[in-house]
Amino acid sequence: MKELLLPVSLFALSMCATPGPNNMMLTASGANFGFRRTIPHILGIEFGLLFMFVLNAAGLGLAFKTFPILQSILKIVSVGYLFYLAIRIAFSKPVNISTNTQAKPLSFLEAAAFQLVNPKVLMMALTAMSTFSIAGNHYSLSVSLIIAIFGLVCIPSISLWAGFGVLIGRMLKGRKSHTAFNLLMSGLTAGSVLLIV
Repeated sequence: MKELLLPVSLFALSMCATPGPNNMMLTASGANFGFRRTIPHILGIEFGLLFMFVLNAAGLGLAFKTFPILQSILKIVSVGYLFYLAIRIAFSKPVNISTNTQAKPLSFLEAAAFQLVNPKVLMMALTAMSTFSIAGNHYSLSVSLIIAIFGLVCIPSISLWAGFGVLIGRMLKGRKSHTAFNLLMSGLTAGSVLLIV
């Protein structure tokens, strides 16, 4: 099992720390709501990601092969949810200049639910399980190790994006600059639809 540690860790880092829908949304949340209010969003991503890994280990990939229509349904739901999140980002108002008390970051449950339709997370889980898991007697142990490594790598990796957003939020001056930033993050989140279709 020791031979899995380095390759799985590098794969987890490359997947969790690179741009994608989660990290774009965390950057926007950090800029608009601060790091502390973004923590439930971070924890929701972690929980949802690990849950997807468990589902894949239990045979979700096989279900997609057996019933290809499931993948098409997932794409439609993913596109719709990403557009919903992009619109939500576009109309977010930073707490320090907003009088709209309804503006709020994604909750733990919203962030966790998004992982079930997040195409990057699905691809990550399918690739990790098919590439690094060991068939036979060591399957359960190898899967547990993969999930544990992703669990350890995910939180600090995605937290950096929220922290980056906090720094950006401090540099933005006034409502116009925040609006422009939110529109940029919204466009990048919506643009990730191109990775799906």
